Amino acid sequence: MSYLIELQDTCKYFGGLKAVDHVNLAVKDGDLHCLIGPNGAGKTTIFKLIMGIYVPTKGRMIFSGKDITKLPTWKRVREGISIKMQVPGVYLDLSLYDNIRIAIQRCASSKNMSSEIERLIELVGIKEIGNPLVRNMPHGQQQWLEIAMALASKPKLLLLDEPTNGLDPASIQEMRELISDLPKHYGMTVMVSSHL
Repeated sequence: MSYLIELQDTCKYFGGLKAVDHVNLAVKDGDLHCLIGPNGAGKTTIFKLIMGIYVPTKGRMIFSGKDITKLPTWKRVREGISIKMQVPGVYLDLSLYDNIRIAIQRCASSKNMSSEIERLIELVGIKEIGNPLVRNMPHGQQQWLEIAMALASKPKLLLLDEPTNGLDPASIQEMRELISDLPKHYGMTVMVSSHL
């Protein structure tokens, strides 16, 4: 059986702290996979290892049959991995559209950029808010914006770290629906981390 992403006996130690200790994980292409556990269980560390933000202390990572263990983050993005971190990583002093424009510039031609931005903000359900300065957007809308930014590169693997953090119950339900639709309708593999 072939997998899109595999962690093979992967460890990440910070001095004496074993944040991730001998993890073996394999996720098939097109799957929705959840990492569930309390704070400090290593979920975010696993995502940062997959993204190349951290280098494993031991073990290997295979993506689409290729060893990416030592591949830098920017090359992993080009291979088709994208992440939405727990705390939104958005540009507060830019507009909503400019944030997405930055994320999409490598993947869309200047001719198609505006329509692709519109498609993404419609997909995540924030089209009706217009084009505000991001610092004036509530936390929940910033979460949606960052998901649009993560989707801009049309990833094969999308990592969503605590995507419902700080959302109201209605938005949590909308987020669940979007996440479950991504593998079914867009063919991407999605990994989500969440609390118990």
